Amino acid sequence: VQLQACGGGLVQAGGSLRLSCAASGRTFRDYDMGWFRQGPGKEREFVAAIRWSGGTTLYEDSVKGRFTISRDNANKNIIYLQMNSLKPDDTAVYYCASTPRVALSSLAMLSSYDYWGQGTQVTVSS
Repeated sequence: VQLQACGGGLVQAGGSLRLSCAASGRTFRDYDMGWFRQGPGKEREFVAAIRWSGGTTLYEDSVKGRFTISRDNANKNIIYLQMNSLKPDDTAVYYCASTPRVALSSLAMLSSYDYWGQGTQVTVSS
């Protein structure tokens, strides 16, 4: 099972980036997926999650209205994180992860996820 995240980079505050995560090795259409991030000296934290069907999403409060998680309609093994109006506080390594179907409230918990990607660095300059 592999999750491959990409799309990170260096961007100025107010700019945008789109992260992608491609999954392989399991039937990911039956699994929910999420994005987490870990900033310098910080704990890994929840960013956003999406149900396997793509119909339900969940966001951490600080990214609501700025970030959008989506699932590729043709290939549900690919998810995206569109990040707009980026702030220096968004600087972190971003990780994608997958989880068997869990309660909506559990999608924000690290312990709900069983497979993780390697992470992609996002740096936002002021």
